[in-house]
Amino acid sequence: MTKLLIKLFVKDSTNVHDKVVRTRYGILSSVVGIILNILLFIVKYILGSMSGSIAITSSAFDHLSDCASCIVTLFGAKLSLKPADKDHPFGHGRVEYVATFIISSLILIMGIQLFRSAVEKVFEPNKIVFSYVVIISLVLSLLVKLWMSFFNQKIGKTISSKTMLAAAVDSRNDCLNTIITIISASLSPFVSFPLDGVLGALVSVFIIKNGIDLIKDTVDDLLGKPADRETTEAIKSTILSHSLICGVHDLMIHNYGPGNLFGTCHVEVDKAGNIADIHDLIDRIERDIFTKDGIIMTIHMDPVDLSDPLALEYKKTVEDALLEHNRQYKVHDFRMVTGNTHTNLVFDVVVPFDVKIDKESVETIIKNKLLEKYPEVNFYLVITYDRDFCL
Repeated sequence: MTKLLIKLFVKDSTNVHDKVVRTRYGILSSVVGIILNILLFIVKYILGSMSGSIAITSSAFDHLSDCASCIVTLFGAKLSLKPADKDHPFGHGRVEYVATFIISSLILIMGIQLFRSAVEKVFEPNKIVFSYVVIISLVLSLLVKLWMSFFNQKIGKTISSKTMLAAAVDSRNDCLNTIITIISASLSPFVSFPLDGVLGALVSVFIIKNGIDLIKDTVDDLLGKPADRETTEAIKSTILSHSLICGVHDLMIHNYGPGNLFGTCHVEVDKAGNIADIHDLIDRIERDIFTKDGIIMTIHMDPVDLSDPLALEYKKTVEDALLEHNRQYKVHDFRMVTGNTHTNLVFDVVVPFDVKIDKESVETIIKNKLLEKYPEVNFYLVITYDRDFCL
């Protein structure tokens, strides 16, 4: 069914990196969710009215509230497609993260309300009256919500949409709640223990955890997360595949919504090279990265001396010293400036975020290594400490 719906309503469905195609997927998911929740509302409302069951009638109106999540998803999908303007020069792609945050918050609120209701039922249990009409209604709801969960999960993974994945979690939580209700209603004639409240409390804790995890993940996207390793390695591979490039560092990827990425980096090139040729190469690399990965790159050129064997030897010594200290440390932009009384070594050291920068220890380790190999040279170290903005 999912494949059929995608085939019928998502034109060019395999081109998942295209913003228009992503929007079509989002609209499909939202419209399907709205239709199914309205149908469930109508069926349960009729069954509730016919049977006089308040539980079924209340559950019917709960499906109307689920429509709100679908409407949020629909507006998020449409607004994210809005082109860039003077107030939002990087586009509106992050609207999808805002939509995900709203849905995640609704999941958290639902979990908290369910927990409160479950605790009340533990201390003041209500007698659950068994009814085949209630069971049939709940099973119908369970099957539909289970399909909706798989449907949104499939779309979410296909287009890497956290909004769709959050909608899948929301449907899955509804399934859990419905299963608990079915179990409680089925066993109610045989037990006096407040089973409904206890099971409901356990499920609510799971739902609350889901909501918190989704909110945290979405907030991380809004605050800014490092690009995934696959993306950064693909960019580095493209850059370093050219013989004129001898190093890449300070790579940063800025995420303004799915399919809306901007990047910057520095590349090391031989200072003796032809600047026009290097500039032309960098332009081509930027276009290649956009073509392959859809990332708008800005590349800065750092000229380094590759012809001085002594400078290269000093750099190797510094790198060896840092490797002995911490294998995660990296060196770039290495320059040597010699004088009558001393030699300046100017370079950057990249330190991982999970490692505290201890400038004194780093400089002592490097100086000791240099003095061990070159005791006759008076070294001055000029070190700039960087952080690695990618995984």
